[in-house]
Amino acid sequence: MNIYVSNLSFNTSDAELSELFSAFGEVSSAKVITDRETGRSRGFGFVEMPSEDEGKDAMLGLNNKEVEGRAMSVSVAKEREERSSNGGGGNRGGYGNNRNSGGGGRW
Repeated sequence: MNIYVSNLSFNTSDAELSELFSAFGEVSSAKVITDRETGRSRGFGFVEMPSEDEGKDAMLGLNNKEVEGRAMSVSVAKEREERSSNGGGGNRGGYGNNRNSGGGGRW
């Protein structure tokens, strides 16, 4: 079971995240997501637990639990969507809102 954990303290480490969930069963992996450029935590992460029952128990036991002054939000992780090969947020194409595209305009 893949679990999404948000509203983490920016000080939470992978090991601490794993430790929180291991109270409910076996943890396959625990990863706090970090910013690529700064290496700083982005405040969320993912935990994998092989047992669905243990994962559900962990979600019930840890959702809204306060850790380092922040109430965690714990839910089933959604499948990651494939990113498009253009790497951007939508290909708009065309010239957009260019008022001078009708010809005779000043460039």
